[in-house]
Amino acid sequence: MNFAYKHLFPSALFSTAFAALLLVTGCDSLKEFTGSSTPASALPTASSSSSPAAAPNTPPPAQPYDQAVLSAATALFSNAKLPPAGSPAQPKYALVIDPLVDGMTGAQSVATRSMGKRLSDLMHQHYPQFDVQAFSAANVAKSPLVLIGTFTGVNAERKTAGLRETYRICFALADLRSGKLVSKGLAFALPEGVDPTPLAFFRDAPAWSDDPATEGYIKTCQGTKAGDPINPLYLDRIIAASLVSEAIDAYDAGRYQDSLELYQNALATPAGNQFRVHNGIYLANWKLGRQQQAEAAFARIVDFGLEHKRLAVKFLFRPGSTAFVQDKKLSGPYPVWLKTIARQTSGVSSCLEVTGHTSPTGPEPLNERLSLLRAEYVKGRLASASPLLAKRMIANGVGSRQTMVGTGRDDASDALDRRVEFKVIGC
Repeated sequence: MNFAYKHLFPSALFSTAFAALLLVTGCDSLKEFTGSSTPASALPTASSSSSPAAAPNTPPPAQPYDQAVLSAATALFSNAKLPPAGSPAQPKYALVIDPLVDGMTGAQSVATRSMGKRLSDLMHQHYPQFDVQAFSAANVAKSPLVLIGTFTGVNAERKTAGLRETYRICFALADLRSGKLVSKGLAFALPEGVDPTPLAFFRDAPAWSDDPATEGYIKTCQGTKAGDPINPLYLDRIIAASLVSEAIDAYDAGRYQDSLELYQNALATPAGNQFRVHNGIYLANWKLGRQQQAEAAFARIVDFGLEHKRLAVKFLFRPGSTAFVQDKKLSGPYPVWLKTIARQTSGVSSCLEVTGHTSPTGPEPLNERLSLLRAEYVKGRLASASPLLAKRMIANGVGSRQTMVGTGRDDASDALDRRVEFKVIGC
């Protein structure tokens, strides 16, 4: 169920002392990492209060957030199997950071942005062999090392289902010259001190869909080990990704015209047909008051979702109700969204399943009933806009059984858990 957004506060200050080096593994498969031959005596040591080493094939124990970030980072940098350095005049390794994301949604948050800053600071202070550069198309074209990472809520069994109780931190270092991963880092963090508030672009994005660009990023980090190839879905789109990153920064800073131009530049690249690009063009146009252009961009969002058989839209409802939220900043564009969805789906010969979702707050039988009623409401609005759709839609409600974030915060960070989803199905 959904409640008013809560105000969150920044995480605790980053610990300056090195923590225990965790067992380094692939993030999903937990395969043993074969790192460099750096002796253990040369690596940061654990304090006397550290937890004992985990048994083989079991994930490391959860640590306080700051300590977990440092543990994963230390593993990543200390065990990197690097190619030969450049010339004596340029002995450092050029490195860029592709902003870290949530491992389920692909969103960036205050926590992931802070984590990226900490990694950059750590390299400047303790790993001078890395020359950290801006994540730009010009720098990416020089084939540097690329640092990526995911930050994913998991339950007590370390799975992305049910109520999330811990965060899995996964770091990967990729070498664009060889096309392979050169290091991995893994840790599990306790939720205290974590600020999952989405950055402005991801908070405002109207919809979510399966996107090969985001999928490639996540798969490069998760379920891999050093020596594995970089996922081609990510490798082929990294130039466009650098433009998207600049566009997101511009949007977050309120520079909507700059953001729009960057998104349009990204769209013009061979790999620019990305869901987040279409979201960005919609958002920038909407902020600039260009409703006609925004509506055209939202149509491309719908088409992309239909092409990938799944489109999740962030329709937010009043608590315990089938009525949309009263905040016009949130619900103001809903009529445009509904009209566009109805128009674009009318031309599809397949049928549509409209599924309501809720966050895990409250009794599940009530959540299931409420999610169905909300799906029925949206289905009715679409049928009113396009009577041809009426016989080609079914409504379904799944309550909180398919949460993507699963924290139960009922704020901007888990808005996708209260989505209405449209799936293309056979008639």
